[in-house]
Amino acid sequence: MEHYFSRLQSAIRNYWDKPALTNFEGESFTYSQMAAIIEKFHILFRNGGIKKGDHIAICSRNSARWGICFLAANTYEAVVVPILSDFNPENINALVDHSESVVLFTDEDIFAKLDVEKMPRVRAAVNVLNFTLLFCKDDVIRTSFNEIKASFDAAYPMGFSRENVVYPIDNLEDLSIINYTSGTSSAPKGVMLPYRCLSATIAYGQKRIPSSADYTMVSMLPMAHMYGLAFEFLYPLCNGTTITFLGKAPTPSTLLKAMKQEKPYLLITVPLVMEKIFKSAIKPKLKKPIMKVLCNIPGLNKIIFKKIREGLESAFGGNIQMFIMGGAAVNPEVEKWFRKIRLPYTVGYGMTEAAPLLAYEDWDKYAAGSCGKAIDCAEVRIDSEDPRHIVGEIQAKGTNICTGYFKNKEASANLFTEDGFLRTGDLGLVDAHGNIFIKGRSKNMILSANGQNVYPEEIEAVVNNEPYVVESVVVARATKIVAIVFLDQDAINKDHLDAEAISEIPEIVKMESNKHLNNYSQISVVEVREQPFEKTPKMSIKRYLYK
Repeated sequence: MEHYFSRLQSAIRNYWDKPALTNFEGESFTYSQMAAIIEKFHILFRNGGIKKGDHIAICSRNSARWGICFLAANTYEAVVVPILSDFNPENINALVDHSESVVLFTDEDIFAKLDVEKMPRVRAAVNVLNFTLLFCKDDVIRTSFNEIKASFDAAYPMGFSRENVVYPIDNLEDLSIINYTSGTSSAPKGVMLPYRCLSATIAYGQKRIPSSADYTMVSMLPMAHMYGLAFEFLYPLCNGTTITFLGKAPTPSTLLKAMKQEKPYLLITVPLVMEKIFKSAIKPKLKKPIMKVLCNIPGLNKIIFKKIREGLESAFGGNIQMFIMGGAAVNPEVEKWFRKIRLPYTVGYGMTEAAPLLAYEDWDKYAAGSCGKAIDCAEVRIDSEDPRHIVGEIQAKGTNICTGYFKNKEASANLFTEDGFLRTGDLGLVDAHGNIFIKGRSKNMILSANGQNVYPEEIEAVVNNEPYVVESVVVARATKIVAIVFLDQDAINKDHLDAEAISEIPEIVKMESNKHLNNYSQISVVEVREQPFEKTPKMSIKRYLYK
């Protein structure tokens, strides 16, 4: 397996003067500039007494400089600890301390809210936004920092050239990243990923969807999580693609503006984003009486569907080869229309512990409702007597699988089966062609009064199709199935519903949803939530808050 450092090294040498990392409508770094800064950090670390295997945390919003900090630490063979900038200060303190990080890359605003006394191992904090020192309690590091330019010039008196870019590739089994799966400060689960995990993921991406120096990528997912880190940053960068960072979560207008200007070759996102686009931009057109008629006329409907697809692709820059979604299943009604208009979309499946991919399929071979087929660097199985018909846990083993959780022996021991397969905690089936169909999380499954297995995600897909419902969470309370819904206030206002009509929505949602549900999955109560559901950085609803 080719080390991702080898790919990165080649990309830097081959595309020396090409833009590598840019901030949308902001500063930009060529591959040569990026490489030179990486080397300066290597000198800083070496002269400052930072050793191979030391831990370096990064906690800041996405940016080109975030990417440089990551690569500088990773290619130095330090262990990178990406921490989501949206975590509260107490939890950031706790994770920096738990990870045993000795250097912290962050920004001025975040650092002002932290307590250095709660991070006793941290010797220095560096401002990601301008590479200045925010904190330093070590004279050796301070001296190294102040002398970095002189040290760099002395090391490369003839100038820093392509040939000077050399990264180690004999470390595939060494620890590369500790990636925390949540911001909780009690018993945190830091996923330990060796270099082989990143290398396997990047190799698979380049094999199935080769990136190119002719392409651009817009990065909007948090790079503190593996989905964004691997597929919006490392994988495309390793073949000369220019990465443009949007920073904080973009508004729809900012996102579309960036897409039109940057013209990315892929859109990597979560289903919720595409579902919102469908409900706001496509569904209203399809609901018009004339469109309902036209969409049922053979031949003519194909012309209409093509125009809808081309309009959507044009809104995202016109160069999109594929819309790749992950993190959750696509709503069946939305997926049905995506199929009709032949949108080039696919749904993958994975988790941090798999760095992050476990299943994928190209859009033209993708089976609706599935999450693709097992990737070639992992063996995926369903723990069931009859995997095609009886739901079982999805389990995996491969070169992309983590080694366990940092300083959490109990969780690490429970993570693997006796024969070494990763327990994903997800339930699924697999068909005769190898397509994997996720039924839900094992911990979310509801056992009905008559012994039937009820999967909340399947009920939610039905509820979410009802008018005025944005999203929902289905829970069990005593023997009753309860659907908690968040309503679309904009749609309610647009339709000028009065108070009485609004009060009737929960009962209508219940009645209409139950028409499409099995007897054992019937909803007893629909509750309305006034605020959006709280979500993880991957845009999954924090279900545990609503049970």
